[in-house]
Amino acid sequence: MLDFQTIHCPYCGEPLEIAVDVSAGDQQYIEDCQVCCRPINMSVTLDEDEFAHVIARAENDA
Repeated sequence: MLDFQTIHCPYCGEPLEIAVDVSAGDQQYIEDCQVCCRPINMSVTLDEDEFAHVIARAENDA
């Protein structure tokens, strides 16, 4: 099942719509920005209702 989320690129600030596979559970992965092509670290956590919460960070952010 896919959940579509809008995030903002931590580099260029552009809004991006991403598809999150909620059947995979909590996850971390890297996805390139569709505008500036820089790598975004994605952290996805699911709440008890299986709603995805996405945090997008720059490559060197802690």
